[in-house]
Amino acid sequence: MFIQTEPTPNPDTLKFLPGQTVAGDAGPYDFPDAGAAASSPLARALFEVDGVTGVFLGSDFLSVSKSEAADWKHVKPLALAAIMDHFMAGLPVIEEAAGSGAGPSVDETEYEGETAEIVGEIRELIETRVRPAVAQDGGDIIFQRFEAETGIVHLHMRGACAGCPSSTYTLKQGIENMLKAYVPEVTAVEAAL
Repeated sequence: MFIQTEPTPNPDTLKFLPGQTVAGDAGPYDFPDAGAAASSPLARALFEVDGVTGVFLGSDFLSVSKSEAADWKHVKPLALAAIMDHFMAGLPVIEEAAGSGAGPSVDETEYEGETAEIVGEIRELIETRVRPAVAQDGGDIIFQRFEAETGIVHLHMRGACAGCPSSTYTLKQGIENMLKAYVPEVTAVEAAL
């Protein structure tokens, strides 16, 4: 099995491409710490590698984040071995019985009237333009909420995007400018906490 690796804009996150489906259409799944990884044998195996601080499972890739103090020359070979062992053993990426718990968080807010139309436009732009672009860098951005009174869109950054030094620039210069151009009611974009 050959696993490609790619750097991401976040120096503490690497993107791994195992050449097969990872989360598929069921994901993505974000495991920001070992405690959140109960439903994923793959994520649990990666958290056993000293220095791993986060695992993000995309459709056909996974991003692994390390602590700032750890060195990729030590973490990368062990992460590659954990990924290879997992797929060679034929283990599931997510255990059905355990429940995912780490899939995309869904905005439960009921938007009505004109606000519902605005939110629909925002979500469509995020799904068709933003998410595919950030997935190339090993991350994900999901819509969290829209404040109709202020025009502020709150987005949640995951995977390589979470904690990335350029994430603020991506939000403000990239996503905010695009949303403002297509949806005039948007006044700003902020990272959700």
